[in-house]
Amino acid sequence: MVRNSSKASALVASACIGALLIGAGVMNAAPARAADFKEVPASRAQVQLSFAPIVKRAAPAVVNVYSQKVVKTAARRSPFADDPFFRQFFGDQALGGAPKQRVENSLGSGVIVRGNGIIVTNNHVVAGADSLRVVLADRREFSAKVLVADARTDLAVLKIETGNEKLPTVDFADTRKTEIGDMVLAIGDPFGVGQTVTSGIVSALARSNVGISDYAFFIQTDAAINPGNSGGALIDSNGDLIGINTAIYSKGGGSNGIGFAIPAEMVSRVVDNAISEGKLVRPWIGAMGQPVTQEIATNLSLAKPQGVLLSQVYPGSPADRAGLKSGDIVLSVDDQAVFDEKGIRYIAATKRAGEQVKINVLRKNQQLNLITSVTAPPESPARDKRTLKGEQPLAGAAVVNLSPAVADEIGTDPFKKGVMIMEIPNTAIAARTGFRPGDVVLEINGERISSTADLDRVTQTKPPAWMVAIERDGKRVEAQFRG
Repeated sequence: MVRNSSKASALVASACIGALLIGAGVMNAAPARAADFKEVPASRAQVQLSFAPIVKRAAPAVVNVYSQKVVKTAARRSPFADDPFFRQFFGDQALGGAPKQRVENSLGSGVIVRGNGIIVTNNHVVAGADSLRVVLADRREFSAKVLVADARTDLAVLKIETGNEKLPTVDFADTRKTEIGDMVLAIGDPFGVGQTVTSGIVSALARSNVGISDYAFFIQTDAAINPGNSGGALIDSNGDLIGINTAIYSKGGGSNGIGFAIPAEMVSRVVDNAISEGKLVRPWIGAMGQPVTQEIATNLSLAKPQGVLLSQVYPGSPADRAGLKSGDIVLSVDDQAVFDEKGIRYIAATKRAGEQVKINVLRKNQQLNLITSVTAPPESPARDKRTLKGEQPLAGAAVVNLSPAVADEIGTDPFKKGVMIMEIPNTAIAARTGFRPGDVVLEINGERISSTADLDRVTQTKPPAWMVAIERDGKRVEAQFRG
């Protein structure tokens, strides 16, 4: 016993001497690592640390959104439908296949962001719905109306009426402070099983090449997200909303640990627009470009591929006023690095019209900081919507003059000019002759069409034949019709 005690004392003494030598810098110790500071929980309270307080604060603001859509389908036509004998007894409706109606139901999630019943969800949750019903966490149900629905951001803002009752809400987080590796929780109703919470981390930021929407700058997470989670909340460790869950990357329809959320900055801007203006106004920069690839970087003698190489700057746009030029490389907007045109569009769209942004540009190997104020895309020329009439191939088509504002609404190239077909009723002559919405009318009988007024005037003539040239899917198409 005595020998063991002496040996133990010697070990303690040696350890103390070693510690003193390390503290004095005598020994060359390796740099401390994070693992060196890990500790075993020292108390029962530390062992029982939980996300429960965060969930209790945020979960009451997450709701279910049920949508109903009435779909008409043609009934099967009876083989006796053309027999006069059977039609005499059974009638046309019984034999001729009268259209049938069925109701399609879909389920998503939503988040209450204002105490007076303002709810944000995904556009694809409510698209085409004939009726919407919101079920709160306490199981109360309310009818909902759509204030704003925008396919290009995949966001929709709903309103329910709860009288003077103030509903629980979730605050918006500042996702500029969000970092890869941060802990997050996803709250929603996957597969309609009831409200569910899953945990994970932020896997990536500023994902813009996932093909979900035009205004893409998604937060990627490995928190389990499944069908029904769409429109639900992605919250941080403070219980604040950092994004609206919108999609998963999956071949089989289940969660593979790759989910995407629309950042809170975009969500907040859409909600503000819905409340203050009743529509979505997306400020723009007014520049077009392509990602800087390794090949481009090598040709331009850049150290690495970075930024967006501008190919066009719209005259009079914020980019033009800032002094941006074709050939400039945009490295960041408002101190957020950008890697493609979608990233630039996203950051501009999260700003208020008139708000200033800083653009960091590389021009001839020299970095410049430019300042400009973003604005809504201009409607110049005026759209001057007209429905074409007369006995001619385009009769019945509704056409507009293209402008950046119109292009933003329909998601096409803002630099494109000319006259576009916006709508064609199925019964119109234009539909029977093969024209489609989205076609750009270039020429009629060799005359260049620059405006809806030009097109209206030309189609009121009566030539022996019609030669019509349009642009469809980026290609010129010509067709000839009898007069």
